[in-house]
Amino acid sequence: MSLSGLRTIADRLAARSAAFIGWRRYGLAALLGVAAALALPPFHVLPLLWVAFPVLLWQIEGCATKRQAFALGWSFGFGFLVAGLYWIANALTVDTARFWWLMPLAAAGLPALLALFTAFAVLAVHMLRLRGLALALGFALFWLVAEYLRGHILTGFPWNLLGYVWAPSAAMLQLAALTGIYGLSLVTVLAACLPAVRSRGAVAAAVALLVLVWGGGAVRLAGAPAADDPALRVEGVLLRLVQANIPQREKWAGLNPRDHLIRHLELSARPAPGARPTHVLWPETAIAYLLSEDIQAREVVGRVAPDGGAVLTGAIRVERAPSGAAGEPPRYWNSLHAIGPGGLIQATYDKAHLVPFGEYVPLRDIFGFLPAVATSLDFQRGPGPRSLQVPGLPPVSPLICYEAIFPGAVADPDNRPGWLLNVTNDGWYGYSTGPFQHFQIARLRAVEEGLPLVRVANTGISGVVDPYGRVVARLGLEETGFLDAPLPAALAPTPYARWGDAPLAGLVLLLAALLGAATLGFGRRSTR
Repeated sequence: MSLSGLRTIADRLAARSAAFIGWRRYGLAALLGVAAALALPPFHVLPLLWVAFPVLLWQIEGCATKRQAFALGWSFGFGFLVAGLYWIANALTVDTARFWWLMPLAAAGLPALLALFTAFAVLAVHMLRLRGLALALGFALFWLVAEYLRGHILTGFPWNLLGYVWAPSAAMLQLAALTGIYGLSLVTVLAACLPAVRSRGAVAAAVALLVLVWGGGAVRLAGAPAADDPALRVEGVLLRLVQANIPQREKWAGLNPRDHLIRHLELSARPAPGARPTHVLWPETAIAYLLSEDIQAREVVGRVAPDGGAVLTGAIRVERAPSGAAGEPPRYWNSLHAIGPGGLIQATYDKAHLVPFGEYVPLRDIFGFLPAVATSLDFQRGPGPRSLQVPGLPPVSPLICYEAIFPGAVADPDNRPGWLLNVTNDGWYGYSTGPFQHFQIARLRAVEEGLPLVRVANTGISGVVDPYGRVVARLGLEETGFLDAPLPAALAPTPYARWGDAPLAGLVLLLAALLGAATLGFGRRSTR
């Protein structure tokens, strides 16, 4: 088919898309959102982006009122978020008798709320009356603003940012070392929107943009040591990642916690296929014992700590009121301990970024009737990213559960660590897309910071990621076992680690300048 024939087909699709009214308009937008979500992990059906975004832009051109534009953007965002976040409701099935009435809120209420960010993005480009190239440029900018606000407002929830669609390509991910994941999202949306302009030049620009990003990443990787090169390893460190694969229904269901402890101990003590591990890593809240005050349990854990090393494990930490302070309840933290031989606690980290309605109830005076799913009492917040000193290891920045999803907030800028350790329990979400997404999201922090990331999950996915984002070892979802792997060495701080969002701001200013030029050009043409 000739280029003119393709242009004619695109013109007809654009006209038909813009002509949809009523429920057909919003139903189509929701389906387009679902299609865009299928480009995310674990599906990565990337071509759907070049269907979803052009058709959405053509629909925007067909909106006559602000209300229509707002509803259109909300519908697209709702479809995108429902398809991408449905698995959150799985956490409530662990105790269906208590939480069944919250399932609609988790499955549809949260996406409905978060879709407001997309609604305002579409409303903004509609109010500016952008068309053609200006619409593609403007929508990419406002999509970035929507993602950035979603990732920061009310503690933020930067899950499934669009840049994560490139997880299958290590070369594409390298842009995150300069601009962070938000810059990769901006490039992705812009490339997906440009074909909506329906010109040969715009399509060529979209292709050129992606080739430029891929080429830059390929050059960076070509100059890097191979993932298995001994030069990219920390000498004298061999980690054992323990994935006990305990279903969440069993974990806190009143079963004997001794069995779960024995399972972790047995996996930790199995003979090594090669050199003996120097450190053992367990996941978030690996066992039900309060290790901070249970000396006997600590001593048992310390038996599998290698000489000169430690067991790093997630655990609930408690501080009780001193004697005489009657009526004061104990305080709890979701923590990580480094436990050496003999049960000595060598270092402790307290989780800082807690899950709303999972680990605490925000605005309890208003929402006190809603229970926290993971705990009957609110957890306390820790002080933020910290670099822990553990014998035999480079300084480590622990990240508990979804703390790994926050760009620029995973390492202490005043005391740079040598690696990132993400301990988590994704068993809440069963065999769903959630754990696959979580692994890939955490993986991007390694690229952004130039730091290796080690991830230990109760039911998976556990693995080791080098500072270029290459997965060098992995245990799959719902596998039981252990993984012995060397610790990759850190790189020098990346531009993103040094300057944060400053390079992203430069990219935004460049795109804003192009938008201004395109808008002026469109304005001149429209007055002729």
